[in-house]
Amino acid sequence: MKTPAIPDNEQSRIDTLHSTGLLDTPHEERFDRITRMAKRLFNVPIALVSLVDTNRQWFKSCYGLDVRETARDISFCGHAILGNEPFVITDTLEDQRFADNPLVTGEPHIRFYAGCPLSAANGQKLGTLCIIDRNPKVCAQEDIDILKDLAMMVERELDSFQMATFDEVTNISNRRGFKLLAEHSLSVCTRQKIPASLIYIDLDKFKYINDKFGHAEGDHALVAFAHLMRTSCRESDVFARLSGDEFVMLLINTPKVHAGEVMTRFEKTVSLYNQEAHRGYDIGFSYGIVEFTPTHPHTLNELMAKADTLMYDLKRSRK
Repeated sequence: MKTPAIPDNEQSRIDTLHSTGLLDTPHEERFDRITRMAKRLFNVPIALVSLVDTNRQWFKSCYGLDVRETARDISFCGHAILGNEPFVITDTLEDQRFADNPLVTGEPHIRFYAGCPLSAANGQKLGTLCIIDRNPKVCAQEDIDILKDLAMMVERELDSFQMATFDEVTNISNRRGFKLLAEHSLSVCTRQKIPASLIYIDLDKFKYINDKFGHAEGDHALVAFAHLMRTSCRESDVFARLSGDEFVMLLINTPKVHAGEVMTRFEKTVSLYNQEAHRGYDIGFSYGIVEFTPTHPHTLNELMAKADTLMYDLKRSRK
C-alpha cells in the first residue's frame, strides 16, 4: 500500500480548510443533493464529499457509508488532492498502490474509485467529490467531464458556505458561522459528558483606534487580533468575530478554571504583539467566561448572554 504524499503547501492548505468552518458540521441538503446526483448518474453505491484534514478524511456528505471519517494515510482522496485532474482507479486489485489497502481488503471493499479535487477560492485543495464502486469500472471521458461538472457545483457551495459564515474583514467565522459550529460542538459535549467554556471578548478603546488612526487601521487591529486568536486556539476550539469589536471563543474539554489560564496566556500573547507591532496604540480587551456543564446544559444563547454580562462587568470595573 502507498500512503498519500503530503503536499508542499500543506500548512496553507490545512489553514484554508479549517478556516471554512465546515469540518464536523451536520449534513446539509445542498451537498447531499450533489452526492445523490452522482450516485444515480454513475450507478455506484457510494458517493462522497470528502475533506482531507491533517490526519483524517471527513465526509461532509456521505451516501453509501455508515462512517463520517476514515484515516488519511489509507485514503484515496489523499492521493486525489495532489493533482488538478480527476484521480481514477479502474481496478484497485490491479494497482500496487491500493491492492492491500484496508479499504480494499475490508469494508467498503473499494474496487473502483474516481475523485475530483475540490479547490477553495485561493486554489488550495480541500478534498474531493468522489464515487466508489465494489466492482471494477471504466470511466469514459464523458463520465470524467460529468464528475468535474458536479465537483464545480460542490465548489460553488463551499464558496457560498464560507461567504455566509465568515467575516470579510478578519476571515474567521462570523456570528452565524459561530452559532452553527458551536451548537454542534455543545451537542457533542453533552453526549460525551465533556465540559467546555465560552469566552465573550470585547476590545478596549477600539473607537479610539478608529478615530485617531482611521478605519483602515481599525481593520488592521481586528485582523491582527483574529490572527492571534487563531494561533492560540486548538483545532477543536471554535472562535469568531461576532460584530464590531466583539469576539467569542468556545474552548472544548476545558473547564472554567483552565479557560482562565488560557486567557492569561492569551493576554501575554497580545501584550507581546503590542510590544513588537509599534502601531502607535495597544490592542487591549476585556472578557467574561462561563462554563458549559454537560450534566446541566444551557443553550448557546444563554451562555453568550451570561458571558457578555460578565465581560461588561469587568470593563466597567476597569473604567
